[in-house]
This record gives sequence, C-alpha cells and structure tokens, in this order.
Amino acid sequence: MTAVSLRPEATQDHAAIFDVTKAAFRDMPFSDGSEAGLVGKLRDAGDLTLSLVAENGGHIVGHIAFSPVTISDGTGDWYGLGPVSVTPELHGQGIGFRLVQRGIADIRALGAKGIVLLGDPEYYGRFGFRHEPQLAYPGPPAEYFQCLVLEGDLPSGVVSYAPAFG
Repeated sequence: MTAVSLRPEATQDHAAIFDVTKAAFRDMPFSDGSEAGLVGKLRDAGDLTLSLVAENGGHIVGHIAFSPVTISDGTGDWYGLGPVSVTPELHGQGIGFRLVQRGIADIRALGAKGIVLLGDPEYYGRFGFRHEPQLAYPGPPAEYFQCLVLEGDLPSGVVSYAPAFG
C-alpha cells in the first residue's frame, strides 16, 4: 500500500481533484467523461457534503465525494458516494480502499443514516454495500446500485441524486 495521507479537500486542491478525476475515468468504458466536472458542479451548488483527498509527496493522488440524495419515501440523511478517483498509475495500491473506509467513517460522523452508490458489486461489497431491491435507481443495471445502512431501517423508494448529476 502506498504511503498517503487522507484529509478534507482545501481550496487549493480543486484543480488537482479535477485532474485526478479526469485521469481516473479517462479509459473507463462506462464513463461519459463528466465525472471531473461533476465534483465542481456539486461544490458550486453546495451539494459536496464531504470531499476527501489522498495526498502523496505533496501531490493529490486520489479523491472521494459524497453528496445528498433524496428518497421518494421521504427518508433523510442519506448520501451518494461518488465519484471516487485514484491516479491510474497508483491503482491497486489500496488508496481507493482507504478513501472509501475513511469516507464512510466521516459521513457517519456527520449523522448520515446511509449511503448509496453505483459501482462494482465485488469491490464495494467488501465495505458492506449490497443491492437491495426496495431501494431503486432507474437506468443502470440494478445490481450496480448498492446501499449501506449506517443507522436505522432500510428505506423503500426511488433514489434521486443531487441536480449536478443531471
């Protein structure tokens, strides 16, 4: 595992976060190329609830974002995880794993009741995420939409992400 430090983003990190996110999603077959701009849109709209960076040698090498979601049954305090990005040259060194672990802990400390995400079930299953049919996000294959209950009961309804996800 690469020696990195994790911390909340600072204003001077914004350009580096954009660059890392752009590079991380550049060759991903499921990407539409909007991920790098998405973080800035969430920030500008006041919907970037938690934004952490991974830093190595003074350089930003990873990032994770959390933003509020709404659930059609009215349940509150749920958040979407994503995007999460790691510089491609450093994939497989545990940086993303540490960002997700720290992000879950920090969003829980902010009072979150749960987290949703779109992602690889095998990867995110390690953190306790799983697909639950009673919580839906129309569009992508259902098994990629996963949730993690942090407190209380699993809601039932359709999830909507922050408007920046458009």
